[in-house]
Amino acid sequence: MNRPLRTALGVVLSAALLTTVAAAPAQAHGAGRPPAVIALPDGFQPEGIATAGRYAYLGSRATGAIYRVDLRTGQGATIGAPTGTPSLGLKVDPRGRLFVAGGTAGDARVLDTRTGEVLASYQFATAPTFVNDVVLTRDAAYFTDSNRPVLYRLPLGRGGALPPADGFTTIALTGAYEQVGTGVNLNGIVTTPDGRALIVVQSSTGTLFRVDPATGVTTVVDVPGYTFTNGDGLLLIGRTLYVVQNRLNQIAVVTLNRAGTAGTVTGTITDPNFDVPTTVAAALGRLYLPNARFSTPPTPTTPYSVVAVRAH
Repeated sequence: MNRPLRTALGVVLSAALLTTVAAAPAQAHGAGRPPAVIALPDGFQPEGIATAGRYAYLGSRATGAIYRVDLRTGQGATIGAPTGTPSLGLKVDPRGRLFVAGGTAGDARVLDTRTGEVLASYQFATAPTFVNDVVLTRDAAYFTDSNRPVLYRLPLGRGGALPPADGFTTIALTGAYEQVGTGVNLNGIVTTPDGRALIVVQSSTGTLFRVDPATGVTTVVDVPGYTFTNGDGLLLIGRTLYVVQNRLNQIAVVTLNRAGTAGTVTGTITDPNFDVPTTVAAALGRLYLPNARFSTPPTPTTPYSVVAVRAH
């Protein structure tokens, strides 16, 4: 039996606080109340989001820039230098390091959240590749690739030490998972509630898969009567799994068993301010989602935002 893959940040919010009703319309920013809609720089083209305390970090799929925003005030600034390649899925660890999935660049990098300094970078693959999302566990970071039926594993050493540039492994997926020729395949990733395996969503089929990280063997997560069409970012809190369905402008809420082999959809969360949200992170008792606006042609002046919905 595998050692539990416990998440690096632990349980952020109690699952009991997060029920499944439609989110209330966004409210104006009142005194002492965090804003429900936070403006990002024009033309930013956000995709991933990660949170730590009152701060959120967002990556640009256009330039690779990382934007840090104070969720209580809505004020933010870019940290570090843009890479010219995408910054997609993001996660922050307890040491203040930001793990970034590099999309078509086929890479990942780790940044200092205070300075934006690149602490390490890893070239997983060359085209065709699309390193899309990442999850952190106690002893590794796992990345998905939407163009390949694999996961990339970065082992973390004593005290969270990062491996050398060639210190990653590639885990080939076998079993129930099948790569589809067109569309986005592997996308969001989380651990199972018991921490012993991983769960990924295949966007092109709307299917959740449980992955044994030691072997790469996959099985379908049994969720009767529901297909996660346009499934994108995933967030696990306790036994509650949130599945962002980007072009449907909603979050499906799933109660999983501890092993992550089966679940039940208990509701959806929507908001009138959603405009193709892609990923989700929890902070300040709420869920935060960046609007990627995939249906809107991007220009340097196109507005983008982050939307907060209540964690009921």
